[in-house]
Amino acid sequence: MKKVLIEIGTEELPAIPFLKEEPNIIDKLSEILKYNNINFKDLNFLYTPRRFVFTFFTNETTDDSVIEIIGAPKEVAFKDGKITKAGISFCEKANISENEITFKLVKGKECLYYEKKEAGRNIRGLFTGILNDFLNSLNFGKSMRWGAYDFKFIRPVTSLCVMLDDELISASVFNINSENSTFVHRNITQDKVKFNTQADYYKVLTEGKVVLNPNDRKEIILSEIKNIEKLHNVNVELDEDLLREVIAITEYPSALLGSFDKEFLEVAPEVIITSMKENQRYFAVYSNNKLSNHFVTITNSFNPNLELIRKGNEKVLRARLSDALFFWRNDLKEGLKPELLNNTIYMQELGTIADKVKREEYIALKLAKIFAYSNEEFVKDAIKFSKADLRTQMVGEFPELQGVVGSYYVLKMGYSKEISIAIREQYLYDVLPSITLSEIVSLANKFDTLMALFSINKIPSGNKDPYALRRAALSILKIIISARVNFNIAEFLHSIKTIYADFDIQKLVTFINDRFNALYDVNPSFIEAVLKANNDKIVVIDDSIKALIHLQNDNDFTDKLSTFKRLANIIKDKKDLYCDETKLVDENEKSLYLAYKKISFGDNILENIENIFSLKPLIDNFFDNVMINVEDNDIKQNRLALVYTIYKHIASVADLKEVNFE
Repeated sequence: MKKVLIEIGTEELPAIPFLKEEPNIIDKLSEILKYNNINFKDLNFLYTPRRFVFTFFTNETTDDSVIEIIGAPKEVAFKDGKITKAGISFCEKANISENEITFKLVKGKECLYYEKKEAGRNIRGLFTGILNDFLNSLNFGKSMRWGAYDFKFIRPVTSLCVMLDDELISASVFNINSENSTFVHRNITQDKVKFNTQADYYKVLTEGKVVLNPNDRKEIILSEIKNIEKLHNVNVELDEDLLREVIAITEYPSALLGSFDKEFLEVAPEVIITSMKENQRYFAVYSNNKLSNHFVTITNSFNPNLELIRKGNEKVLRARLSDALFFWRNDLKEGLKPELLNNTIYMQELGTIADKVKREEYIALKLAKIFAYSNEEFVKDAIKFSKADLRTQMVGEFPELQGVVGSYYVLKMGYSKEISIAIREQYLYDVLPSITLSEIVSLANKFDTLMALFSINKIPSGNKDPYALRRAALSILKIIISARVNFNIAEFLHSIKTIYADFDIQKLVTFINDRFNALYDVNPSFIEAVLKANNDKIVVIDDSIKALIHLQNDNDFTDKLSTFKRLANIIKDKKDLYCDETKLVDENEKSLYLAYKKISFGDNILENIENIFSLKPLIDNFFDNVMINVEDNDIKQNRLALVYTIYKHIASVADLKEVNFE
């Protein structure tokens, strides 16, 4: 096999859209290679901000292929023994005569059929098509045109090189022809550098200060950051998303330690970190577990005068932090003003943000009773100020810090730390609130969002969920399960529906229950079985699903399931049957009933099911030796009642008829 090297050069790629698509890149090229019958192995992808590089091993020719051509049904292609236009069209398409037509059964109908074998093709002539198809398959969101061309890509393509071993292959993408040259680091030259072999290519990049492998760039960055930590006795916060981003925008990374005036530390740490990370791609630096007046920047330059680069970065950050300090001081002078939310529209059909806050207070006070939280004033104050920071200058500049900013401001206004925490944690989704008041405020926010949007029919459909309602519903389940409160979801939603336009509450109950599927790595039919048991209490549903998950690890679980499914099928919709011990006549049914009577049922769902499952041998014996459908109706009904009496404990947890392993 021969080694293929492909380099597609571009102008600097924007990191975030590239990183979103990066996990799909190898798969997309792989599919296109397979579609072209190219047998390959060891497909590898490396990148810098100015190039995609692929290598793989393949043969000089594609695999032989078989092409199937299917035409019209036989009765359409032939009338009165003569070929029709449909038959003639098929022959032209397959490039055959009428005598060569064969037939094949397709979806129950005999259709025109021809199988054509194609010999493998030389891959040298395929790269233009493959690479154009590949580049057009990539999805980076926005694309651009350049020059007078009609084609679009995330950034202009500047170079192309395709090599088969050391042979340059003719190919073209976006009007750029394949040639044995590449761009090296801009600090060395703006011109292309030529090479002759694949080995030369890597040598040119190395000498040209281009670190092709992103993992190597990562190791360089981490090593230099570690040296900075050691030298200056500090800790650098290694934000993984930021690390991936700086790896994607550098070809020859270097880490520099910069600083800013200590005066700016007056501002909340989150504001400083957000400003450094989002605007400048700086890493935050800590000293003695506190944010320090330093930062680490990753430069893409090997200029010996790094001091100039450091000062430039410090100057830019100083301007950003000066704005932040101005907003901070102004906001503190003004304080939070919830009344301003009367002029802020939430959604046309749902009124203002102030209206939303009012609804959330109504919900929160109901939740406080369920959560046995007695401080109503704290609930009211937390809700009152929960959205007030939306009208501050700081959140206007840093919208991602809503809630966080408010939490600092209420503390400065003299309110309790508990209220501050609740305001900060109201928007949490993936992390659980840390205190009860936070749970109440967070749930009030999410319940109102769900109820309000369902009431105006803004319900997610398919993959579309613009208001993140699935995420909100999942968060509700997580909070309630964590808090272990006795929470009936349907009952609660009905209790708050009067403040919304009328809609079918059951739709929202089902929507929330559907989110249970995202909580467990389990056979989905387990969850369906539990929900079919009509449990409305979230904690009970959670315990029931976890019980089935635990029991499935038993070696004989499927056998037990089979036995109790049989019980379920016998009972079906029969309910409230009473078993009269005096009417039990067979020793097998008597022993089953007596064993059942010895079981003690408590609040532990898992123990209850395990106790019922322990009756399996006696139940199997009952089925083997006792006939239920006897002529004596009293005995028949009593035996059905015995089955019901035993199975009702399972039925209250899960409808086992729903469980399957397909």
